[in-house]
Amino acid sequence: MKRLKEEMSLSIRARYPLLYLVTSEEARAEEMLEGIAQSSRKELIVWSLSKGLMPSRYGDKQDNDPEAVLKHIEASEKKAIFVLRDFHPFLEKEIVLRHLRDLIAHLKKSYKTVVLVSPVLKIPPELEKDITVFDLPLPDAKELTSILNNLLEPYRDSDKVRIDLPPELLEKVVQATLGLTRNEAENVFAKALITGRQFGWDDLPSIIEEKKQLIRKSGILDFIGLSTQLNQVGGLDKLKAWLKERGRAFSVKAREYGLPEPKGLLMLGVQGCGKSLAAKAIAAEWNLPLLRLDVGKIFDSFVGSSEDNMRKAIQQAEAMSPAILWLDEIEKGFSGIQSSGSVDSGTTARIFATFLTWMQEKTKPVFVIATANNVEDLPPELLRKGRFDEIFFIDLPQESERATIFDIHIRLKQREPNKFDIAALAKAADQFSGAEIEQSILSAMYRAFAEDREFTSDDVVQEIGRTVPLAVTAEEKIQYLRDWARHRARPAS
Repeated sequence: MKRLKEEMSLSIRARYPLLYLVTSEEARAEEMLEGIAQSSRKELIVWSLSKGLMPSRYGDKQDNDPEAVLKHIEASEKKAIFVLRDFHPFLEKEIVLRHLRDLIAHLKKSYKTVVLVSPVLKIPPELEKDITVFDLPLPDAKELTSILNNLLEPYRDSDKVRIDLPPELLEKVVQATLGLTRNEAENVFAKALITGRQFGWDDLPSIIEEKKQLIRKSGILDFIGLSTQLNQVGGLDKLKAWLKERGRAFSVKAREYGLPEPKGLLMLGVQGCGKSLAAKAIAAEWNLPLLRLDVGKIFDSFVGSSEDNMRKAIQQAEAMSPAILWLDEIEKGFSGIQSSGSVDSGTTARIFATFLTWMQEKTKPVFVIATANNVEDLPPELLRKGRFDEIFFIDLPQESERATIFDIHIRLKQREPNKFDIAALAKAADQFSGAEIEQSILSAMYRAFAEDREFTSDDVVQEIGRTVPLAVTAEEKIQYLRDWARHRARPAS
């Protein structure tokens, strides 16, 4: 915000005639422009289609006609910054465009500047050489901290509201609201405050959930709720230890220590062994919003739209940072890269190149989690050092891990594990994946429910016996995957 203010102030002093400020936060933009106007000893005059010139004393009359306001600006002798709200639709009218081009030549010789403020960037070719575009950044951590403190200040000595906001929680709350506008942040803070008449650690997940509204508006990314905890993932002890080491790495304290933010993680392995579950659990463990990028939603039939969708998805993820961006089965999303030039005019290759470049050069704390089942379909560029912090291989669970998985799933079904022979179940389910273990429990429950009784260990063992696991039907493919990962990836267990 400070840098933008300096750049716009310099442009106005240099008599740039026409500036375009892209933002949906009119009030915040005009507060900044008011400060620039005061420092440059100019007046700030605002026009909108609904209200005309404001304050009305700045014009001979309060006129809401776009042609009339351009004529008024040209005739005005004031040293002023004229703000035109949502002027972009009128740029399609030939007469308005011609008036504006005539005005530009006049403004260069005056102490007047026109600033178009709009959430939509729409520049006609005729104005490309004469207009300067700026983007109003979303509130940073410092501004959000100020917003939160201002909201909580009246309640700090109140008996009706309990505020428990140590520095570590304050930093987490502010991080959770990065990517919101000022109004959105104020609404989220106020909602958290009045919901339980307190402000503490319990409010953090609900604040993150509020970001779901932003993602729904974009339509490109999916927001995944924080529903799965890391203790609901059986096994994967080495992966969990690695995650716990990096859990605090998104904090200011980590930056002061000299650590960069973690870049990302590639999890590859056997289907149904918990890769997707682990991705969801990481977000809950780190209290970060989880955004899923469905590559299929990126592709569009119009030329250039697919590449633009990828850039929008990246911008959305960065606006929500710190956040986790999850690409499930990434090899399928970017399949056909080698033949992209002849199949889709290179669209897939260009989208993949944009994503790879961003992964390598990104400066915002967006942690990328990619999962894959078929390593032979992964583009070699994706596996190069620097894309991810680590590559983990998730194999079929060992017997002790299968016991943990049975314990977890039986508890999730509202049953007591000590009423089941967990050791016998784990031994019987040799070469079963986590998903196959869950399905064997569900099948046993369906059978017992149909017979109007409670399911038992024997029911589960019978269902295990009826199932041919993927480790048998796809034995050669799984062995190839193990051989590949032996010297190229870290074991998750």
